[in-house]
Amino acid sequence: MKRKKFIQLSAMGGVGLTLPFTTFLNSCKENSSPQPHSTEFRTLTFNLLRDWCNGLIQTQVMNPSDPKTHGMFICPACNKVHGRMMDAVYPLLAMAKYTGDKKYLESGIAVMEWAKNVTLPSGAWSNDLNPKSWNGITVFGAISLAEALHYHGDLLDSDRRQQWTDRLAKAADFVYKKFPSMDVTNVNYGATTIYALNLIGKMLNKQEYITRSKELAHAIKPYFTNPNHFLYGEIKPSAHKLSAKKLPGIDLGYNVEESLNNIVLYAVHENDKELLELLDKSLSTHLEFMLPDGGWDNGWGTRMFKWTYWGSRTCDGSQPALVLMADRNPALGTAAVKYTKLLKRCTNNGLLHGGLHYVSHGIKPCIHHTFAHSKPLAHLLDNWDNLPKISTSTPLPRSIANGIKHYKEIDTTLFARGDWRGTITAYDAIYKDGHYRQATGGAMSLLYHNKVGLLLAASMAEYKLVESLNQQPNPGEDFPFTPRVETRLNGKWYSNIFDRTAIITSKDTNGKISVDAQCTLKDHNNDVVQETASDFNLSYHVSENNVRVIAKTDKKITNKTTFVLPIISPSNEVITQVSSNEIIVNKPEGVVSITSSAALVIKETPKNRIFNMVPGAEAIPIMAVFKVNTNELEITIQVS
Repeated sequence: MKRKKFIQLSAMGGVGLTLPFTTFLNSCKENSSPQPHSTEFRTLTFNLLRDWCNGLIQTQVMNPSDPKTHGMFICPACNKVHGRMMDAVYPLLAMAKYTGDKKYLESGIAVMEWAKNVTLPSGAWSNDLNPKSWNGITVFGAISLAEALHYHGDLLDSDRRQQWTDRLAKAADFVYKKFPSMDVTNVNYGATTIYALNLIGKMLNKQEYITRSKELAHAIKPYFTNPNHFLYGEIKPSAHKLSAKKLPGIDLGYNVEESLNNIVLYAVHENDKELLELLDKSLSTHLEFMLPDGGWDNGWGTRMFKWTYWGSRTCDGSQPALVLMADRNPALGTAAVKYTKLLKRCTNNGLLHGGLHYVSHGIKPCIHHTFAHSKPLAHLLDNWDNLPKISTSTPLPRSIANGIKHYKEIDTTLFARGDWRGTITAYDAIYKDGHYRQATGGAMSLLYHNKVGLLLAASMAEYKLVESLNQQPNPGEDFPFTPRVETRLNGKWYSNIFDRTAIITSKDTNGKISVDAQCTLKDHNNDVVQETASDFNLSYHVSENNVRVIAKTDKKITNKTTFVLPIISPSNEVITQVSSNEIIVNKPEGVVSITSSAALVIKETPKNRIFNMVPGAEAIPIMAVFKVNTNELEITIQVS
């Protein structure tokens, strides 16, 4: 394309809205004329997308003589090729339009050409170079290619545009056959197919796609739980599988970063009022799990093995659902801004890192986070004039929360008092049978303080590469971050975080919150420890001044038993052992004091820190051993 023509197109700023999609997003915005709005958020969105596109380009191989590598992004962290990298075609073409810089167009074309290396005869793309790897991810690539053509196809010459359109048709046909119903696999695929077939059906004038999308949209409505309207279905082998407690499989990360996004996009396009009402209720519940800094509280989720504090490693990002529904609930607009700022905070050298402390611990970022999360930003910018106004004037629910709320579908309680925010969980639904993964057993899966930020965050009980192509190996020792009681006997490790039968109760009286958990020390095979105390009561007492954790048992402790408290802290924060029973951590916004009725010991590690990929943070491994001839231990956390 000649540079003069390219600059002319870029100056049009995304005019790729052509029939039959001219009414895109306008169905709920009658009689509105485009006006500049939300300029601060738009600037944040644009600058972050540009940074990410530049970061992707820095990793890209440009070698036309070698079609096996030309256009490929080299992942800084993983010794593997991420087959979904062609998802980046949409944000790259969008940035080419916005800036007039041809490097973005060349990069987008190159990565789309590279995608031939993962193209299958069926029209699908495979998740990696192995043609037998999972091909359901084609639905995500199809959406990205469709949006690239829809909004920015005018940047391509006619031959290439036709080639890409033909390729889209093959991918869409595969998706149409692959996901004929909601229950083929995890709910996120059915949810995404709703939007994919609606979008592509209108672009290619394929009525059967549009009809299927409406059928799937109707079919997904029963997947919202009562009474809290969580979206369920993130569990194997069936989306409808129930746990021993009769609880469904729910993962907050996948819901807010993938499934709800695509359902919202469809519902807005079709002005499906019933579905929009349902989504409004669902998003309001999910929003109660967003922390004041934009992080997502997902230590209890069934797929938390991909939890990164800001979301889920291979999903797209929360912005579309948050922004498009902000006219119904303005707090969702606040969430969109906070969440995007958190993504920026976790970005370094143009790449999104999988957590808060990758840089401080020297962990390389997986490229997948960046090319996946770039797409929603491009989508917002392409539709900006039709979006609701976004501001942070309405506070997040958890910023102003006060009290306790129990969610029976996930057997999890949130508490809030003063500046303290926390989560206690006994959720027992496991994504795949076998080793236990997310927090359970009456554990405190998260503790947050409004002044100093994140203090406790659960990890997997045992770090497993459940999806080896979509997770990074954990560096160093596998030391779980979930606070816990534990003992080791005859070479086996027992802890309450393996107990799926725990019972939690709570009350809020006289300004003080109490959450009690009855739990048992078990190993990963579900065997109860013998020869020493196994039944424990964990009591969490929360006031405006502090959080106290009391662990006690009615049985005699005959084997070394420890309460483990990994305090989230990057390695540049100073730790001081004031006495044998007190440790303080100096954070930029305040001092965190940990005191105990028993001696506190920091496990010896490099930098006095442990790193865990879930949720992508460093922690101080503090341990308190029950005293001889005692059956109770108390720990207090205070901020000054």
